[in-house]
Amino acid sequence: MLEPSTPVQYVKGIGPRLAEILAAKGIATVDDLLHYLPFRYEDRLNPRSVAELRAGEMATVIAEVRNSGLFRTRRMPIFQLTVGQGRTKLKCIWFNAAYLQDRFQAGQMLALYGKVEEDRDGELQIVQPQFEILGDINEEGGADEAEKKAAASLEIGRIVPIYESTGQGKLTPRWFRRIIRWTLENLNPNVPDPIPAAVRAHLSLVSPREAWWKVHWPDAGESFSDLQSSRTAAHIRLIFDELFFIELGLELKRREQKAQTGIVFRLDGGVREAIKKILPFHPTAAQKRVLKEIATDMQTPCPMRRLLQGDVGSGKTIVAFQAAIIAIENGYQVALMAPTEILAQQHYFSARQILERAGYRIVLLTGSLEQDRKRDEFENLGLVVVDEQHRFGVMQRLKLMRKTEDARVVEDARVVEDARVVTGLRPVLPGDDVGQDGAEPRHHRNSKSDPEPDVLVMTATPIPRTLALTLYGDLDVSMLDELPPGRTPVVTRSLSDERAPEVWDFVRKQIGAGHQAYVVYPVIEENPAKKDDREVKAAEQMHRQLREKILPNLHVGLLHGRLDADEKEHVMREFQEGKIEILVATTVIEVGVDVPNATVMVIEHADRFGLAQLHQLRGRIGRGAAKSYCVLMRGGKVSEEGERRLDAMVRSNDGFQIAELDLELRGPGEFFGTKQAGIPSFRVANIIRDRQLLEAAKREAAFVISGPNAEISKEEIDRALREMRSRWAFNYGLVEVG
Repeated sequence: MLEPSTPVQYVKGIGPRLAEILAAKGIATVDDLLHYLPFRYEDRLNPRSVAELRAGEMATVIAEVRNSGLFRTRRMPIFQLTVGQGRTKLKCIWFNAAYLQDRFQAGQMLALYGKVEEDRDGELQIVQPQFEILGDINEEGGADEAEKKAAASLEIGRIVPIYESTGQGKLTPRWFRRIIRWTLENLNPNVPDPIPAAVRAHLSLVSPREAWWKVHWPDAGESFSDLQSSRTAAHIRLIFDELFFIELGLELKRREQKAQTGIVFRLDGGVREAIKKILPFHPTAAQKRVLKEIATDMQTPCPMRRLLQGDVGSGKTIVAFQAAIIAIENGYQVALMAPTEILAQQHYFSARQILERAGYRIVLLTGSLEQDRKRDEFENLGLVVVDEQHRFGVMQRLKLMRKTEDARVVEDARVVEDARVVTGLRPVLPGDDVGQDGAEPRHHRNSKSDPEPDVLVMTATPIPRTLALTLYGDLDVSMLDELPPGRTPVVTRSLSDERAPEVWDFVRKQIGAGHQAYVVYPVIEENPAKKDDREVKAAEQMHRQLREKILPNLHVGLLHGRLDADEKEHVMREFQEGKIEILVATTVIEVGVDVPNATVMVIEHADRFGLAQLHQLRGRIGRGAAKSYCVLMRGGKVSEEGERRLDAMVRSNDGFQIAELDLELRGPGEFFGTKQAGIPSFRVANIIRDRQLLEAAKREAAFVISGPNAEISKEEIDRALREMRSRWAFNYGLVEVG
């Protein structure tokens, strides 16, 4: 008998060679094979006769090949196939399909599926139908025998699962049907259910075995619409199963973190006064609420693990600096981590402006520094703030939350910024071994039993709740849902390149009114060798053109990632002081730049940017009292998805609405612009479609971890946790938990 863990090569009909092809699709075990679900179904239970077909409907037809031919036109070759049922005939055509001309033989039985249309003569046809060859007139037994074999097969007379082919067409849907059917027939019937009985009862879940059978071989009476939308009882069981074990792992991690020893920070009058002293403005109600949540965590004996998210301009950085003051005033160090050197430098400049004036020492520490220097800097870490966390990934964050002795946290991150320990106003220098009154520093970390540092994760990219539940499900969440007073919504327009003269005239008028502007480009310099970049405007070339030809009487600066740190600091300082009126830049400015006098953001080739990126760039303006404008310039042909992104930007300033659409457009793996390290690769679940099941999985995971109790036994919990650890290691690609 087969077990779910049995390697697929031992399934009859597969073997080592085909197992290699399956491995490329992520199918290594019987369990993987059974989770390779049909991407759609065909109703071949009652296939339509040709005479019953009506234009505009989707239909399955089983018919015999009569003749076929390839017709070449000026634009493309067209392959035409005629099939028949008795005296009735049906035409099928495929565009650009010369590869089909030797595929069919007269007398073959085909299953065809597609949309029925009328041709110019009013005759019915199916354009680009999907097809499967069911039988051959030349097989032994003649036509009658072929039809009998087809009727007795897995191909007709039932709802038929359609699988994606693989191995360059070697493993067809028909092959998968045969192999999966044999696998189910030979699967151990006594495989234990890893989900506790109480959870199954709460959601009326069928058994895994029943789910596998019915998702691959639906009953004749199953709702066809439920099948196509993955909402049958079988689909729901398999989807919930996958989400539940993700949430179970996150809930266990969350409980374990709460059980660790943390630092109990004091929050007395002196600390409160130090916090007030650094504030450059009166905090919003949301900032006060969030700081209270963070401060409450920092006063508890377990380490803080909190996600701080809010829209652009909501003031996350100042809240993080306030939390840093709590740690520093308690005699600890604070590290603010960023995924890129540019962002780290921007935080460094901000920290110097806000914290240095209060006497705190700020050090910029990058991954290129010697290891000894890193260890010197991290002797007494009390708080870690991770900005733009999504660019690090789940695995890096979980590493970060482990013990930080020997500066391992620095080795795991690409860039680190460190606010050094301060006692009173006297900073402790690297290598110093004395505290305020000559005594040894109070909190020297040198033991594995020492308290864990608190961790505050920040993101300026609003994260849809469904993604947050999987990516950040192990964290408590704080939300900055209020913009500082005086902020006005940014007016956003999408314009073609043809209207560029109007745009530059508008920019000129805004500068004349005493304001400043950003102009953003997708690349630093032109690259003629790269086909996609030949028509793309570049920052360096457009900087020269704007400065010398388009806006010659204005002060135009340039900022991009290849400038060294001193040059970047100089450019940003001049822009902040108003000496530069127009800043030409790449996306280095998308976070961390705050110039309230800037009222215009022009983004060239805006359709080449992701929605989250566009929203971040727009967030650089609208920071003062003056009305601000974002102009999305598009040149050449824009894709349908590109148009949807631009339309979303014009319609809404709400970062969370935009984030939801961005998630739908790109999917969870690409939500942040690059493939996200640490996001689970789901086999059957879709966190956009399956939002309600994800919420249920989180709720039930918390219920299981809270046991044992009258509803759930320790044995059931242990079985669920064993299954969870196995899946986290092998299926989801995440680090161990527990």
